[in-house]
Amino acid sequence: MKEIKATEIQENLVKLISKDWMLITAGEMGNYNTMTANWGLIGELWFNDMIEVFIRQERYTKEFVDREGRFTLTFFGNEYRNILTEMGTKSGRDINKMNVPGLTPVDLPSGQITFEGAKLVIECDIVYSDILKKENFKETSVFERCYDSAKIPGGIHTRYYARITRVFVP
Repeated sequence: MKEIKATEIQENLVKLISKDWMLITAGEMGNYNTMTANWGLIGELWFNDMIEVFIRQERYTKEFVDREGRFTLTFFGNEYRNILTEMGTKSGRDINKMNVPGLTPVDLPSGQITFEGAKLVIECDIVYSDILKKENFKETSVFERCYDSAKIPGGIHTRYYARITRVFVP
């Protein structure tokens, strides 16, 4: 893969994150976990190119992200949609995500993990994180829609602000 600057990304990142989805991966070869996500933001913050991602409290990948303090975001073409669906609906506590057919891990120079077939890889170091709080939602309908446990299973998200350290394209 070829390294580029974050400002040289040609893809529509709103579409990539919200419609095409991404894998959030943390750990090292032989001991990592990955999950599908489709909530995130990208831009400049605190004089750095930054990305914000959201991970629910109960997700197994969160343990890896918190332990490592860094993660990768991997984006694929539509031919990976079934794999992304599986990575978003099954837990690494229940299946070995390191051995999912069609998903071949690759070591990056930093030791972080991405996967063959990626069309964009973003390496990130966590700068700040916190847990979303119900009382901080000014528009209560957003909280009710996204976190009312009677309607949608799962806990509230931790948000991670992470510095973009490297970007790779094929």
